Amino acid sequence: MDTSVTSRIARLDWARIRAGLDERGYATTEPLLTPSECAGIVALYDQRERFRSRIVMERFRFGVGEYKYFAAPIPRLVEEMRIALYPRIAPVANEWTKAMGGRTLFPPTLNDFLEVCHRAGQTKPTPLILRYEAGGYNCMHQDIYGEVVGATAASAVAMRGRHTRAR
Repeated sequence: MDTSVTSRIARLDWARIRAGLDERGYATTEPLLTPSECAGIVALYDQRERFRSRIVMERFRFGVGEYKYFAAPIPRLVEEMRIALYPRIAPVANEWTKAMGGRTLFPPTLNDFLEVCHRAGQTKPTPLILRYEAGGYNCMHQDIYGEVVGATAASAVAMRGRHTRAR
């Protein structure tokens, strides 16, 4: 059995995910990353050279915590997830765009979408990683980098193996 993250994404219950998106505006999945993969992504956070910018959410009233935008080249695992998730999410974004009276639709592949972005002068990578401490949160907000806006506010969240409960 293929154990790549692309295969794990393909095996997700996309009908259930789609129903959750349509009913609640979000959906959850079983873990996509192995503990080792997750730890590898988390370990990148303190490597300053891997990121192009850092956002402290409180400064912009985006929440409590921070996030960093990856610099090029994007880590292979993040890029693999991005490529595999985009064609699953773009059709949902297109349907929602049409329902809201929008006309600009998202192309079927990430590479096609990135071409649109690059033609508009948007060449910086936009994948990011969030960091929260206990009590941290992220408010609904939209970072806009140029005229072309991403398909959705899709997030793939990598969580550390230790979790603490609020008491």
